[in-house]
Amino acid sequence: MSSREFRPDLYVLARIIEALVNNGPMKRTKLAMACGLSYDKFERYLEWMVRKNLVIIDGDGFVRLTKDGERTYEELVQWIKRYVGSLRINRI
Repeated sequence: MSSREFRPDLYVLARIIEALVNNGPMKRTKLAMACGLSYDKFERYLEWMVRKNLVIIDGDGFVRLTKDGERTYEELVQWIKRYVGSLRINRI
């Protein structure tokens, strides 16, 4: 990563969170596919989300939302749905 701080696209974050809310904990590859992201791009978002305490990766390799991640769903994803109308994600 460059010296610039990673600035995630809020819609991409919302798609990742939405996939976890709809499908529960998921392995990384399956979650990346569910969100329509290349694996390398997904990994950058996942790293950022772990640092911000939005998700954890458990001992079995499943990505899970934290309480902060759940609150983010309520605030970010619901805001997008209310004011933009929808949040498109690929379905598994």
